[in-house]
Amino acid sequence: MHVTRYLEEAVRAALKKKMAFVGGPRQVGKTTFALGFLGKGADERHPAYLTWDHPSVPPRLRRGELPPGEPLILLDEIHKYARWRNLLKGIYDTEKSRRKILVTGSARLDYYRKGGDSLAGRYRYFRLHPFSLRELNPAASRSDLDTLLKFGGFPEPLFSQNEAEHRIWHRDRISRVVREDLRDLEHVREISLIEHLTDLLPSKVGSPLSVKSLREDLQVDHKTAERWLQILENLYVCFRVAPYGSPRVRAVKKERKLYLWDWSSVENDGARFENLVASQLLKYCHFVEDTEGYSMELRYLRDTDKREVDFVVLKERKPLFAVECKSGEKAVGSALRYFAERTPIPHFYQAHLGQRCFSTGNITVLPFIRLCRDLDLP
Repeated sequence: MHVTRYLEEAVRAALKKKMAFVGGPRQVGKTTFALGFLGKGADERHPAYLTWDHPSVPPRLRRGELPPGEPLILLDEIHKYARWRNLLKGIYDTEKSRRKILVTGSARLDYYRKGGDSLAGRYRYFRLHPFSLRELNPAASRSDLDTLLKFGGFPEPLFSQNEAEHRIWHRDRISRVVREDLRDLEHVREISLIEHLTDLLPSKVGSPLSVKSLREDLQVDHKTAERWLQILENLYVCFRVAPYGSPRVRAVKKERKLYLWDWSSVENDGARFENLVASQLLKYCHFVEDTEGYSMELRYLRDTDKREVDFVVLKERKPLFAVECKSGEKAVGSALRYFAERTPIPHFYQAHLGQRCFSTGNITVLPFIRLCRDLDLP
């Protein structure tokens, strides 16, 4: 089933001038998305689709053999080749007047391109996120939100909506990320310990992450624990949100909060909703960065007295708005009022799972569904 994704128009426009790189989590739908550019009904058997994981493809690409007569070439997981930058540079420089090139991979292609010959100026990089509320249904209802909370935003479990298949899918996905992607891209021997780390992460969602605590659980040194977290970020397993240090409050400076790309694995209902909101706001930040070129950041606000607002979105280092998550329809949080008076953040939202909606000053309390619509989130 081909579903038009939110990045399609932007990627089509980019391909007219450069290569397009599409990164994102394993099984987020990158291959299906890319095959859609080859025409209706195209699948992995199409001659223009070349995946590095197929044994016949690496030797052909090293020899410069491309399928004849194909105006668009799809290269999947090519970054698993140690010298992929030079290989891709050679292909692009000799073929750019005749072909368009779309590159996909289940790791951060912007990270794994560093070192050696940079491809700067030859490509645009896009990050494909899981389905969000308005991408799932522009006229989203509460049942759409409940489905998204339960099954996550990855296409296979989201559209099958089968609990047993969802559990099997989740187990297999993490196993393949750790045992295949990690093996192909990083020099890590302690695979079983990294699997243990992925088991620990869902319980850490939403709170400032103590690397010291993780280090003790895993019985490794701080540098190793931090490196493993960075690897899992590069492989789109998790992402971390840094604090926003407003000058007029005693904001914390260092501890980052952790969230998962697959929020459906978070057991606590409140933390799962917060993770969903984090994913939606990160999707918005990445979309604006990748399509408009602005520098976007997702932060959180917390002071030394432990007052906290879950998220602050910054554009070109200036705050646009802040969002606090509440699973129930509650009165305006005291931390929201405190920071609204003392920070340069122009607007605060308290998003919840209910129906109530009202404003007081620069604070708006509203359902999450309406927040997505009012802010035109992708």
